[in-house]
Amino acid sequence: MGGRGGGMDGPAGPMGTPDGGSGPGPAGTPPTLTVRWESALPVQEAQLKIRSTNAPAMDEAHYAIVVLGLPSRMAEGGPQDSADRLKPEAELKRDGKKTIRSSEARVLPRDDGPIVVFLFPRSQEISLKDTQVEFGAHIGRLRLTQVFELNEMLCAGKLEL
Repeated sequence: MGGRGGGMDGPAGPMGTPDGGSGPGPAGTPPTLTVRWESALPVQEAQLKIRSTNAPAMDEAHYAIVVLGLPSRMAEGGPQDSADRLKPEAELKRDGKKTIRSSEARVLPRDDGPIVVFLFPRSQEISLKDTQVEFGAHIGRLRLTQVFELNEMLCAGKLEL
């Protein structure tokens, strides 16, 4: 499942530069990022099936969305240094409803580059009536958006977020 407006994950179009520099990247183009609704049941089941030891921890009180594909240079230093320097922030927008702001952002180092996990309170319910949710994030100078079409995020007839 992927693509802009796709299901649980898809490529996001970044604007700006990932490292805060003046150029877009080592090859002259911004990185291709993946934005995934990590707390969705099908994603969690896939992580278990492949026995992923790199999967971020989830809890029932939050929706979790991850951004993957960030350049390694963005996470120089420890996780706390990266979080302080990058100051990741995100929000979920729904038509006619209050914006949901991330309650926490975690920068997790990985061999293939850091991932950022954004947590959003489930107390702000998202339902199929919302039709779509737009995820917007700032990670350092990097800005990105991803639209999730909720009717494409059904599993056994149930919305999985």
